[in-house]
Amino acid sequence: MKSIRRTLLSAAALSAALGGLVAPAVHAEEVTLRFHQMLPSPAPIPKTVIGPWIKDVEAASGGTLKIKQYDSMALGGKPPQLFDQAKDGVVDIIWTVLSYTPGRFPKTEVFEVPFMTKNATMGSMAIQDFVERNAMDEFKDVKLLCVHTHGPGNFHTKDPVTKMEDLKGKKIRGAGRVVNDLITALGATPIGMPVPAVGEALSKGVIDGTTIPYEVVPPLKVHQLVKNHTMFAKGIALYTNTFGVVMNKAKYESLPPAAKKAIDDQSGMACAKRFGEGMDRGDAGGIALVKKAGNTINVIDEIEMQRWRRYADQVTQDWVKRSKEAGIDGAALLKDARATVAKYDK
Repeated sequence: MKSIRRTLLSAAALSAALGGLVAPAVHAEEVTLRFHQMLPSPAPIPKTVIGPWIKDVEAASGGTLKIKQYDSMALGGKPPQLFDQAKDGVVDIIWTVLSYTPGRFPKTEVFEVPFMTKNATMGSMAIQDFVERNAMDEFKDVKLLCVHTHGPGNFHTKDPVTKMEDLKGKKIRGAGRVVNDLITALGATPIGMPVPAVGEALSKGVIDGTTIPYEVVPPLKVHQLVKNHTMFAKGIALYTNTFGVVMNKAKYESLPPAAKKAIDDQSGMACAKRFGEGMDRGDAGGIALVKKAGNTINVIDEIEMQRWRRYADQVTQDWVKRSKEAGIDGAALLKDARATVAKYDK
């Protein structure tokens, strides 16, 4: 009996020792990533897209991956620095507006020319397709998770804008090089700033209006700061901004296989579509809030749009010329981008 007891005690001790060795090995597989972005947590994209995306990746990773979301630039820096924060490993994953760094993504920028898209879902799938075939070199220093667009960029102004002349002399916030060129061509003065600064700029009179999609009207309280909103016939976008979700390349490559697969499965076209659909839901919510506030929504009809298109076409041709000077076949990229948009415009 004593011999049996000693054997059982030895087995128990061995099991405990092995358990102590196994547990740390499992724990070593768990990785926590930091996801950094610019908007406050209640905004549609952080709340309805980034948050659920994180949960899906964590669930698919089999417990090997945790992702902590940091909103409103909580980890420091300014929105235009987000891409480099991921590239340099200051953070692990970011969501950013690519046009905040003009000239850095010259091929992807083709999706920012005037009157390119109609909604974010279609635009996002088109730009993901386009970048995978034409512009992956622009993301060679990071792990690209996806690119996408927002919905139609429109005017939100203190005074009504029903024709081009209404913009003359106005100070209008623009989000990037191409839309700023368009604002200038239309007779206004472009004021560049990241979207989080728009609310304060409107309230202090720094700008007379802004170009943004309806999706960011609620979190910035734009519907309380201006009473006029201008859209275009058939919902076509005056302009479109491009976005990227990217990850530090070294951090991605260091992950265990299950974590990599979880991220890969939620990247690419599925990721682009997810962000696009979130943008479209946000636009619908913004429009509803504007109407509830009793604000005026002006729609530029197709006849008036022909006047705008003459100026927009010149901005587009200037973009093609600038691309050529940089050694890029902008005309071919523009043709490809428009064909890709048509492919997804169903």
